[in-house]
Amino acid sequence: MERKWLLYIASIVVLLIIASVVTLTKPKIISQFDKNEVTVLANKTWNIQFTKKIDERSVNEKLIYVKNEKGEIQETTLKLSDDQRMVTISPPKTGYDTDGKYTLHIDKNIKTSIGRSLRSGTDISFIVKENLPLIGSKEKLDEIFLKAIKEQKRNQNTGIFRFGFGAVTEDKAMEEASNGEAAGDGGQSHSDTNVQVQGVDEADLIKTDGNYIYQIVDGKLNITKAIPAGEMKLAKTIQFENTFSPSQMFLYEHQLVVIGHSYKYFPSDTNTGNRKMIYPPRYLDSSMAIVYDIKNPNQPEEIRKVEIEGHHVTSRRINNFVYLVTNHYPDYWIMEQENSSNVDLRPRFSDSASGKEGSYITYDEIHYMPDSKETNFTIIAAFNLDEPKEEVAITSYLGSGDQIYMSKENLYVAVTNYHAIPYEEGSSYSPDTSLYKFSVKGKQVSFHSTTDVPGTVLNQFSMDEYKDNFRIATTKGNTWDDRQPSSNNLYIFDENLKQIGTLSDLARGERIYSARFMQDRIYIVTFKQVDPLFVIDASNPTKPTILGELKIPGFSDYLHPYDENHLLGFGHDTKVVSGKNPNEEPLVYTDGVKISLFDIRDVKNPKEKFKEIIGGRGTYSPLNYDHKALLFDKEKGIFAFPIAVYQNVEGKEFEQKFEFQGAYVYDIQLEGITLKTKISHDSGQYQTWEGEIQRIITIGDVLYAISPTKITAHKIDTYEQVGEVSVK
Repeated sequence: MERKWLLYIASIVVLLIIASVVTLTKPKIISQFDKNEVTVLANKTWNIQFTKKIDERSVNEKLIYVKNEKGEIQETTLKLSDDQRMVTISPPKTGYDTDGKYTLHIDKNIKTSIGRSLRSGTDISFIVKENLPLIGSKEKLDEIFLKAIKEQKRNQNTGIFRFGFGAVTEDKAMEEASNGEAAGDGGQSHSDTNVQVQGVDEADLIKTDGNYIYQIVDGKLNITKAIPAGEMKLAKTIQFENTFSPSQMFLYEHQLVVIGHSYKYFPSDTNTGNRKMIYPPRYLDSSMAIVYDIKNPNQPEEIRKVEIEGHHVTSRRINNFVYLVTNHYPDYWIMEQENSSNVDLRPRFSDSASGKEGSYITYDEIHYMPDSKETNFTIIAAFNLDEPKEEVAITSYLGSGDQIYMSKENLYVAVTNYHAIPYEEGSSYSPDTSLYKFSVKGKQVSFHSTTDVPGTVLNQFSMDEYKDNFRIATTKGNTWDDRQPSSNNLYIFDENLKQIGTLSDLARGERIYSARFMQDRIYIVTFKQVDPLFVIDASNPTKPTILGELKIPGFSDYLHPYDENHLLGFGHDTKVVSGKNPNEEPLVYTDGVKISLFDIRDVKNPKEKFKEIIGGRGTYSPLNYDHKALLFDKEKGIFAFPIAVYQNVEGKEFEQKFEFQGAYVYDIQLEGITLKTKISHDSGQYQTWEGEIQRIITIGDVLYAISPTKITAHKIDTYEQVGEVSVK
């Protein structure tokens, strides 16, 4: 009898274990949503991720739908991702009704590809607004931060984790992004900063007006008289206070805008209601723009300071308007230690033009991104260089921005969405991206529209605007996870960020290393063991298609137009070494720097027409990660960049020997790639900061190489050195 009871109990335990295992291994929704009603915009796209592959027959309006208050099913569009783990619910063609209340229903009877039902379904209630809502009051801002604290604590206690918080074209292909020639104020023709979009200037650490070279180095601004080259001299040095670290600048007519990081001590202050407000931390970290009048470059005159709290994300200049973008991370955890009514977490700004110093951005000027979990501020400051006394315009949003793309009319902020998701042993999930579009007209930067896109963005060159359409290339998934291999995708949106075209599942198991948009043609480089270069036709934005593909060793970090049928690639050569075990992944070693000239005349069969390999493993150039390091002048036959060269030691797999530091100057023609000269500011046996050439520019028929300690001038026809000046 006792034995029967033991067998009975054992059977029950086994059944309970089986039931528990079945329950725990059931598929579930991993996207996390607020249980309360959330606010969204009219063109909201929902991306629902699952732990298992979903049967495509389950992606239907009976199991996944949106209904309004009256219970009426909305005409949404459902799409299952290529890996079958995400369902996208696009809004009706005209969007959701403003102020309308809706419910998104995800039914538990959705089946996986092997026929198993979800552990549970979910309902998401949301209300639609026409524009981004305003914070409006201290109570609302405190509510958002206190909610974030509570959620993060809950996530820590329940095994939920976050990846982290987010930080943030016209006539000819060559004109879209090149070192244009310019001449101003009596200066000679000269090279400009290599930018992505013609007419949208990007700040850099070196600028020239054709007469003078302006250089930021080691906490100071050097102004060098460059003409004539044989009589160069250091005209002026501005040493900044140790609380300001300059990093880049703009040059506009007779004005120089120096941008950098500033910090200062800010004591607790009192607001207008005489209530003591605590400002954490005690040091104010901000981005500062100092504007100088340089009509007389020998005696620059400071005429304005604009300071915006937060770290510098990027900046742009369109004609006389400068746009400065920062991210501010408030220390909202102090609200647990202090009475929240005594804490003010708004960002500050200062503008000498209006006499405002340390002013808080008002609650009525701070918007927040609906259904976003981000807790930092993105701040866009715009000011007019033609009107130095005109107050800066501030646009502020609660939400981060990782990457920025800007055209002449619009600014796009790409925000990596690190949503909280349940941790499961052996699982890996990749974040998606939220896009925010802002229209730009002079100082006015206004929110336009938003959408979500699967995957993440590599850099600004993964985004583009053409004929009012926005194009973006993303990577979704994990490159080294064979169970959920990565895929690369191209998405095309109309002017309201409504998706109109897509090209999915490029190079599964690889990730994007570089992209270039050249009007109707798009080039994307992916890599894992070899470098596939995809040639894509986007002349029909609703149906982009792959025209051709080229697979070669190595990869390109940066792509630059040569002409409409040829493309330059700059990256690294690679070596693939087989693993010791038959089932082991081959090892991929990065080798020397590689320059490629791609011939795309036959779009179906692109070719690597010529290539040049420089050095061995350890060789690198700033151009591998910073497009501004390139000087390209097709007419003068110049393709120049800084570089540090190392050579592999024969017989020693992991040992390299330093060979050269300086700049290489090539002439790239359709007949071949020719090294014209090497320029070095340091002949030592080791790589040094002092000898690192940072930029190469041209003024007239002279090429200038610029390092932290000196500038040398070289005649372009012979590259003979004709001048030198110390800038220590």
